[in-house]
Amino acid sequence: MRVYEPIERRKLYELIAEQLLSQISERRLQPGDVLPPERELTRLYRAGRSSVREALRMLESAGLIKSIGKGSFAVAGYANLLNNSLRLLMSLDEASMHDIYELRRIVECEAAALAAERRADEQIAQLDEAIEEMRQGLRLASGERYIDADLRFHLVIAEATGNRLLLHSMGALRELIRRALMSIFLIPESAERSLVQHEAIRAAIAAGDPQRARAEMRDHLVRVEADVNRTLAQTTGAIGG
Repeated sequence: MRVYEPIERRKLYELIAEQLLSQISERRLQPGDVLPPERELTRLYRAGRSSVREALRMLESAGLIKSIGKGSFAVAGYANLLNNSLRLLMSLDEASMHDIYELRRIVECEAAALAAERRADEQIAQLDEAIEEMRQGLRLASGERYIDADLRFHLVIAEATGNRLLLHSMGALRELIRRALMSIFLIPESAERSLVQHEAIRAAIAAGDPQRARAEMRDHLVRVEADVNRTLAQTTGAIGG
């Protein structure tokens, strides 16, 4: 059976921004490198000046490039590149919700295992505080308090690994999925199940059991993604039906 899929229509400035992002990600453009002038980019991409300007504006607002005066731009420093690259990919619809949760499983499951081996007592106390904030947040309709505590819980785990690059990566990833977490809060009983699973993750880390910590984190992320997918499917079916 032949499967026909809609042809994606992309704006020209998005394609230009994507190509420049690729050059930055692949280190062909290094931090501090000056981008070609607007006129040269117009010639290279065979695009109008308005499209080039919009692409540069998108990259600048994402923090990937910075103005150095007289209409010139340079690549930003490494400190912001990961976080802002992920944000830009999301704005370009290059990363699906499945991509995000798959990346979370790759990063956070191993982070939980490392945290079980390396955590300090202070970090266990911080996990307890985050869990209590989540419990208090369940009583509020907005979800803001719950989501903030959920984010903090996972960042504490990243910090407990002692790996600064992993902590920075988690900071970037967590910002991307914050709006997804708000949706989870609104799914009946999903937030309550997450609280129970966070307690199980905390217990495994406190016990110094890396295998159990890894498994508990994986169970949590798989369950959350399933809740999101099921809700999206129900919403789509309701609209279509």
